[in-house]
Amino acid sequence: MIKHALPVTREADFSAWYQSVIAEADLAEESGVRGCMVIRPWGYGIWERIQRLLDDRIKATGHENCYFPLFIPLSYFEKEAEHVEGFAKEMAVVTHHRLISDGKGGLTPDPSAKLEEPLVVRPTSETVIGTAFARWIQSWRDLPVLINQWANVVRWEMRTRMFLRTSEFLWQEGHTAHASAAEAREETLKMLEVYRSFAEDCLALPVVAGEKPENERFPGAVATYSIEAMMQDGKALQAGTSHFLGTNFASAQNIRFQNAAGELELANTTSWGVSTRMIGGVIMVHGDDDGLRVPPRIAPWQVVIVPMLRDNDEDAALIDYCKALQADLAKLSALGEPVRALLDLKPAKAATKRWGWVKKGAPVILEVGGRDMAGGNVSMICRDRLYRNDGKLNGAVIPRDEFAADAQRILEDMQHALHVEAKARLEANIARNVTDFTGIERAFAEGVKNPGWVEVQWSKPTGPALDKVVERLKALKLTVRNVPNDADAANGPCVFTGDPAVERVLVGRAY
Repeated sequence: MIKHALPVTREADFSAWYQSVIAEADLAEESGVRGCMVIRPWGYGIWERIQRLLDDRIKATGHENCYFPLFIPLSYFEKEAEHVEGFAKEMAVVTHHRLISDGKGGLTPDPSAKLEEPLVVRPTSETVIGTAFARWIQSWRDLPVLINQWANVVRWEMRTRMFLRTSEFLWQEGHTAHASAAEAREETLKMLEVYRSFAEDCLALPVVAGEKPENERFPGAVATYSIEAMMQDGKALQAGTSHFLGTNFASAQNIRFQNAAGELELANTTSWGVSTRMIGGVIMVHGDDDGLRVPPRIAPWQVVIVPMLRDNDEDAALIDYCKALQADLAKLSALGEPVRALLDLKPAKAATKRWGWVKKGAPVILEVGGRDMAGGNVSMICRDRLYRNDGKLNGAVIPRDEFAADAQRILEDMQHALHVEAKARLEANIARNVTDFTGIERAFAEGVKNPGWVEVQWSKPTGPALDKVVERLKALKLTVRNVPNDADAANGPCVFTGDPAVERVLVGRAY
């Protein structure tokens, strides 16, 4: 029987397992403020890798980075009624700019320091960026405007979970303005594809891209699109969104331009973003009962070298042997970048360090002892295949030079293998044979473990008819995730209304 490194398994308690991975892998910890977290170096290193790789892709599509203030005047939100209503319950508001002693050893807001206008701590930046667009855009020659910012945002969440739903989180938000609706829609779908390919290629995270239903749209949007990933417990995670805003925000914020004929028109705008929630997705898609498994593309360190030091005269030579290996690996490339190799010289037992890196999910762990050095070898563990069929640790002693020559293939094969494994799980857990609402009830009945998703036909109801569908699904703790871009055409009745279906949708439970 395999003895795992974590105190709880996915099968026993998936939620507790998730929290255990975060703690044991040193990804993040509580901060002392409810809903906010301290992201530790390994967790932040993964975010930096995500940021660097995605930023390159965003810039390759013509966008430029900028930065807007954390504080946004409340009046900016009040111009867009639907938008502010959608975020009102989550807004953190600054009302004073100074504290004074309360005479009891504490502090209290100074009544004389009350702000003339409350400031909202940024929940998203459509309003403040739209105000800037109104200043920047005068003529059709000023369009399109394509910008992005990397920032933190605050949404006062009632139920929080690290990385998945926190009161403060890190993200990027893109905002663009265009001369026509067609161009803006094209931009919205272009960025959705950037997210889809990034998730698949860099995070090894298979996703389904498609349009969200009317009731799941971003507040104030004409259309919202998402990428949905399936976690190992069958639940969906909305991993990224892209919104076509039409002229709704432009009208509220007076983003107008003079067209080539000299007439004034409203600009069409878009917004799109992904966040540190992606790290939660990586944990729940790739993690196992020993901890995290980090895809090599986003691993801060792809190869970790652990010398087996014994506090004797041999240690210096062993360290030199490992340093030479580290230097040789740094000259190699894998997945389009130099190999990232770390030499772990912390004063701890080699076995302790090995299991620490297993829990962190470092792709390749090399243990090197005196016998390895004498034979010109290394002892290798690959994190994606930790155990052999007999349950023993899947370590292999191989020549040092052979590993160096093979490191590129090992890392690239691991990146591919993690994606293949997750893709097979996704496809195996989408039921496409449900033809009525009773079938949905059976699929998600109490006692059904990890039910996955169902793809069903629907008639795209709106208004009261849609409200009725939402309530029926809510009773089963379900939501419509999206309309997959690559779904088969509808060819039967809607499972909710009985009317002729116009498209197919994914239904499931979600984080």
